[in-house]
Amino acid sequence: MSVLVDKNTKVIVQGLGSTGQFHTDTAIAYGTQMVAAVHPTRAGTEFHFEGETDHSGVPGRDDTYSVDLPIFGTVREAVSATGANASVVYVPPPFAADAIMEAAAAGLELVVAITEGIPVADMVVVKRYLEGKPTRLVGPNCPGVITPGECKIGIMPGYIHERGRIGVVSRSGTLTYEAVHQLTQLGLGQTTAVGIGGDPVNGTNFVDVLDMFEADDETQGVVMIGEIGGTAEEEAAEFVRSGMTKPVAGFIAGTTAPPGKRMGHAGAIVSGGKGTADAKIEAMNQAGIVVAETPSDMGEAMFRALG
Repeated sequence: MSVLVDKNTKVIVQGLGSTGQFHTDTAIAYGTQMVAAVHPTRAGTEFHFEGETDHSGVPGRDDTYSVDLPIFGTVREAVSATGANASVVYVPPPFAADAIMEAAAAGLELVVAITEGIPVADMVVVKRYLEGKPTRLVGPNCPGVITPGECKIGIMPGYIHERGRIGVVSRSGTLTYEAVHQLTQLGLGQTTAVGIGGDPVNGTNFVDVLDMFEADDETQGVVMIGEIGGTAEEEAAEFVRSGMTKPVAGFIAGTTAPPGKRMGHAGAIVSGGKGTADAKIEAMNQAGIVVAETPSDMGEAMFRALG
């Protein structure tokens, strides 16, 4: 099993600029079912992708790929023609909120918004629009979602992932990759890795993903990576304490960040005395989460949590 995505997930790409082209190419190479693109001025054409797959030399898997991706003018047309159930958004920040809402209006189950720099006010509108709708938004400003060997939606490097038994959820893109690499090196692997993004207003939070991992039979433990700013980690710790039976390891980035200074993500800022690393670490310790002291200790912390 896995959460959010698997080998049956059919993905459309919104935003086929240089970034969208590059990461669509790597997704196809990984084996993801990329079925269409949406671009209002290129509707009716195709975009050609070809190259070597990420699984060259693996018995029973193709060594090369050659795909002519059809381009549609709207998400609804793309969904109707292909049966897509997910979308990845690489649309520039001023237009990304509209792209997310268009995907939701077309009835997609999952929208992964990679775009960084979407105005917070725009995301507030998106959050309100999504209320009561079946669409799950991951992001924005996130690395995406990957179920190793099955589906990669986003910008993460596929080769460091390996099918295994640990779920990963993180606000930080680069620390997601670090945790995944350590889990792979230790032979634990991953069921699914989810980057929820570091913006103040996002579609999916720690508790949402932890709840999915708790319900997933294959996931035997979870690595949760947080950072300064907001109260999401404290809320997640309370959920772990009261609602999870599986072991959780964690890490909080930003222990040396000065108050009032934004560090990396738009949401990574200590203000009004709230959102400090110390408070988050304390909440995690009280919830029984094994907290790594440094990023290089995340895999070992998961080993300790598993007992």
